[in-house]
Amino acid sequence: MKAAKFDYIQAGSVDEVVDALAKGDGEAIIIAGGQTLMPMLSMRLARPETVIDINRIPELSGIAVDGDEVVIKACTRQATALASAEIQRHLPLLAKAIAYVGHQQTRNRGTIGGSLSHADPASEIPLTALTMDARVRLRSVAGIREVAMADYFLGPMMTARADNEILLSVHFPLPPTGSRTGTAFHEVSERRGDFAVVAAAALIVLDGNGVCSRVALGIGGADGVPKRITGLEDKLRGGKIDPDAIQAAMGEVAATLAPGSDQHAGADYRRRVAGKLAERALIDALTDALLEAENE
Repeated sequence: MKAAKFDYIQAGSVDEVVDALAKGDGEAIIIAGGQTLMPMLSMRLARPETVIDINRIPELSGIAVDGDEVVIKACTRQATALASAEIQRHLPLLAKAIAYVGHQQTRNRGTIGGSLSHADPASEIPLTALTMDARVRLRSVAGIREVAMADYFLGPMMTARADNEILLSVHFPLPPTGSRTGTAFHEVSERRGDFAVVAAAALIVLDGNGVCSRVALGIGGADGVPKRITGLEDKLRGGKIDPDAIQAAMGEVAATLAPGSDQHAGADYRRRVAGKLAERALIDALTDALLEAENE
């Protein structure tokens, strides 16, 4: 099939983008990498009146450490982020997750902001951003606002970003100085490079005495949005973690999730796999944190 007719704008600045979005009155859409939008246009699942290309706006690409956070601009290619020394050093969980995104060819074009804007509940980058307490910066003609990941995902492919807003950047907090951070990412998919049937992202921060000062567990593909397992986090935070403590808290995973069934997997399968991947990710993150402590 061919896309329905639309007007095309090659934007040269963010100002031009927000003006076009405002004039589009909900019928304008942004294209960056196009790895999701182009198939949707071709199958006429999306029929916008205007497509705004943001690929040639320099201020929308780049990675920088800014104070106590890492800032990734929206049009930064996934392959660029994966190869970044700053990402490997400061955001290893994100690097581990991006390695599962599609294939090299799709990562060469796909963008960080595009994945967050599309918000597939099984997508790796939204899951990781939620697990790491990231936030996004959005802009419209009315100005700039920031939204925490905990408030950003509203439903399958639904976010808090309004039709007249562009996602400018995503901001990841750095771990506290002097802490030992361990991370792990696991997923099950039908084939390597497919969207996850279920995915688990884990982050554990240990203080100088080996006490868990922060723990985060996110599950993707097993609910309408990526979910944090906050009940489990509350049980593990503030004490020393070991595999027995992790096992004792695992009931919170099934209690938190409401998976659906489709042609790829049933709800019971997703719930069972989510528990197994969550336990594996937490144990691997703990091992990673302890190894970091030994290497100091």
